[in-house]
Amino acid sequence: MKQPAAGISPKEEQPSDLPRVLTLWDIVGIVVGGVIGSGIFIVPAAIASNVTSPLLILAVWVTGGILSFFGALAFSELGAAYPQAGGSYVYLREAYGPLVSFLFGWTLFLVIDTGAIATLAVAFSSIYLPHFFTMTPQVQKLIAVVFVLALVSINYIGVRWGANVQNLLTAIKFTALGGICFVLLVFGKGNTANFVSPAPESFSWGLVGSFGVAVVAVLWAYKGWEAATYSAGETKNPGKNLPLGLFIGIVSVIGIYIVTNLAYLYLFPAEKIAQSERVASDAMSLIIGPIGASIVAALILISMTGAANQILLTSPRVYYAMAHDGLFFNKLKSVHRRFLTPHLAIVTMGVWSIILSVSGTFEQLFTYVVFGQWIFFGMTAGAVFILRKKRPDLPRPYKTFGYPVTPFLFILAALFISFNTLINEFLNALAGLAIIALGLPAFLYWRKKSISKTET
Repeated sequence: MKQPAAGISPKEEQPSDLPRVLTLWDIVGIVVGGVIGSGIFIVPAAIASNVTSPLLILAVWVTGGILSFFGALAFSELGAAYPQAGGSYVYLREAYGPLVSFLFGWTLFLVIDTGAIATLAVAFSSIYLPHFFTMTPQVQKLIAVVFVLALVSINYIGVRWGANVQNLLTAIKFTALGGICFVLLVFGKGNTANFVSPAPESFSWGLVGSFGVAVVAVLWAYKGWEAATYSAGETKNPGKNLPLGLFIGIVSVIGIYIVTNLAYLYLFPAEKIAQSERVASDAMSLIIGPIGASIVAALILISMTGAANQILLTSPRVYYAMAHDGLFFNKLKSVHRRFLTPHLAIVTMGVWSIILSVSGTFEQLFTYVVFGQWIFFGMTAGAVFILRKKRPDLPRPYKTFGYPVTPFLFILAALFISFNTLINEFLNALAGLAIIALGLPAFLYWRKKSISKTET
């Protein structure tokens, strides 16, 4: 067998310190709970602004769901073939080498996932919680810190604890969102004509462009399913449960998103949705009064908590895998003797998330890395093609349905988002590349240090 590069553990030597305790339904909870955040409550206005026809609005949500599903199919093959902690980091390493995988993990830690936690924590404490309580800015910052510390503590004391909390929050938010749809569709005095009127415009390249921009927005509302692969090393029977969990999770999200948009359209015409930044609150308030807005605010708080918990449940496994490869802080590969979690990776991620949230720098940083993140997504799907050529001997308990068409379409979607960002937000895209490039000297440092250890 070809020897691995210095500091890189081959599949056969991957550590197995983390117990396999996650079930199929835990994977479903990670997918659904991570995807359903605040997007379904905020994104509809942006979509309706770009495509004014309700049929096109629904088509955008279906298209985004299908593309996400295609991505999940590709990630499922990789996760089943490499059932290790780290997910995309492992797939990128095996397909492209340690530099690309390191830059992915570096950006994930520096901005992508820590920035997402910071964003959720600040939105929780300063936007939605004040609906119920009046607080000073200082108290809001304190609550944001407590929000992160509470989730760090839960995931520190056991993956089972983190998964149970994730499953509970997912069940609550999915049921509550379904309940809101029921209220809107049954008790709302809507109009079914809103489902088809106004009709789509005649075909034009401008319409195609608007549709594409709307798809970019909706893909962010679907984002989060990929994190389930980070915990492949803790999943029971990953060759079966990971692909099946991704499938059930994505299909469930597509279903609830379509029903929710039908409920919005039943009550409001597309033009009204485009003008409403909080369409769910407006809809519920119309039917049951001010308490409706409170119900939606409470649901968003639960949704954001679930999304943040999902990140802390899964993302530290990437840094754990990097440390085992000798390409990150060495202590992050340690596993708690009692709780059997990558506890230092969880704590380190939590601390950096808190720093970002308190400093207020996360929003701009988060905007910068949109460009780079989708490049990594596309490259991960591309790893399916590369590894089928590079490692034809590798056991594949699951193979991508619709290969090569489905992963190719997902790669095109990732490239479109990256290209769209480069054209429309050129400076932000360059800043994102600069943040990723900051990982180069860090990689050389840890690479040299790892090689030195190997030689001694």
